[in-house]
Amino acid sequence: MKTRTVRIVIADDHTILRDGLRALLESQPDVEVVGEAANGRDAIRVVNERQPDVLVTDVTMPLTNGTDAIRILKKRHPHLKCVALTIHGTERYVRAALGCGADAYVLKEDSITELLHAIRHVLQGKKFLSTGISTAVVAGYLDGPLQPQNLAFNGKLTHRECETLKLIAEGLKNKQIAAHLCVSVKTVEKHRANLMRKLDLHSGPALTAYAFENGLVANQAFRRSADPSSMGMRATTTAPFPGEL
Repeated sequence: MKTRTVRIVIADDHTILRDGLRALLESQPDVEVVGEAANGRDAIRVVNERQPDVLVTDVTMPLTNGTDAIRILKKRHPHLKCVALTIHGTERYVRAALGCGADAYVLKEDSITELLHAIRHVLQGKKFLSTGISTAVVAGYLDGPLQPQNLAFNGKLTHRECETLKLIAEGLKNKQIAAHLCVSVKTVEKHRANLMRKLDLHSGPALTAYAFENGLVANQAFRRSADPSSMGMRATTTAPFPGEL
């Protein structure tokens, strides 16, 4: 029986990882990587242009992060399957990604076989969680409804204030934030003032530190090497991609 080609977009801010992941995925006879992105903003654009079946995306990336990209794309493309591929296995990240619409959550330390299993499952309409995610994290996810924007901030901030805080922590200036959010500079200044008041912080660096400490953006100094071998994803561990997806 003829199998259909699975079209995949890869989003990760490490070039060497994207190259390695593309090679591993395209070693499967019925997989085509139709696009790549180095940040969440580009991931949204590439998915809109290429219309893939699956987006495999890192969770923490510059500009727009992976969870926000998933949330935005799921609204625009309800049939798109999203696989979060990340170094982060803690409850905060798992709940945030799944709450934004991720269909699968895979750790970069897993094998390529695990990732292929995740892709197979989501294309069958199933959810998939890496076997490396602890039972406690899974139980925490099942305990109740998700409120991603409240995970780090206990409901103190509005969704737009969280967006503004992430962009501040990523180093954007008020004018750049305004352009990104399609609002005025004055509105951004208001959000910044609200953030300082609600969080009892009094400078841009303090806001940035708070965002890093609460996992809203990734601290590049503590991220793992992007070498595909550090992900545990080696060609020798591959299995044939499922014939019927």
